[in-house]
Amino acid sequence: MTKIEFGLSMRRSDRIAEQAKAIESLGYDYATTGEHVFFHVPTANAFISLAVAAGATTHLKLMSTITLLPLYPAVLAAKQVAALDVASGGRFHLGVGVGGEIPKEFEACGVPVNERGARTNEALEIMRRLFTEDDVHFNGKFNTLSGVTLAPKPVQKTGPPIWVSGRKEAAWRRTARYGTGWLPYMYTPEMLENSNEQISKYRHDEGNEVPVDPGLFIFFCCHEDNEKAIEYANERLSKQYNQDFTKMIDKYAIAGDPDRCVARLNEYVEAGARTIILSAASPMHYIEETERLMAREVLPRFKSLDEMAR
Repeated sequence: MTKIEFGLSMRRSDRIAEQAKAIESLGYDYATTGEHVFFHVPTANAFISLAVAAGATTHLKLMSTITLLPLYPAVLAAKQVAALDVASGGRFHLGVGVGGEIPKEFEACGVPVNERGARTNEALEIMRRLFTEDDVHFNGKFNTLSGVTLAPKPVQKTGPPIWVSGRKEAAWRRTARYGTGWLPYMYTPEMLENSNEQISKYRHDEGNEVPVDPGLFIFFCCHEDNEKAIEYANERLSKQYNQDFTKMIDKYAIAGDPDRCVARLNEYVEAGARTIILSAASPMHYIEETERLMAREVLPRFKSLDEMAR
């Protein structure tokens, strides 16, 4: 069996160091955090939070899930990515998405929402060059570079792994062209399997035979009581996305007792997921318990299978 790695999203914008240490001690492979400038619930900035997490941990990998790349000037984003990779000793993974679900966020940042895809692609092209070249010249639609050199460059030789997030074909094509990994969200196992197949085809069309690492970002609530897990997940996600999630929990999230969580995770593993980023969907008072229960009762079943295969 191919190795499965698990990450855990930090839900709080404060107590970052404490959360990161706990995630490392629980045996997760990644600590992650998302970001928005404005959202329905309080939200951190990934670069800031992960820099704090880097200083509080020793071997835990760190991933932004995700960085809203079109909201940043491309070279500033490149600088922050490189600086975080250096500060963490080469542990940073960059998750990238185009956003757009909060149009006022784009308006406030002075970025036309209909340019978010093109700006993201151009920024990824600039990053790739700044991470590997000196004296970079670039004349694009949104950016002009007239012989600049980024220093220090990332610790990781060609730059941090880039995990592209999204749900639609444009994100598949972006992954095939620029991505190290694919990290969709709000996906069923069937959607995941189909997207992996399409990305592989697009990757081949790009003339790149290095496979994309298949991942998944998914919300979860693990509780000894199935109904309570579903109730908690629905309560949190309905608030977080400002809509009723009652009919979407079983489709897009993992909620239930440990056995149910194992069964649901297996569906995604069978669909191709190899890096799974989990985000607790529960009220604040139950977050630490569901994260511990998942680490203690669910993830070891996948780790033991991997060890048996070796």
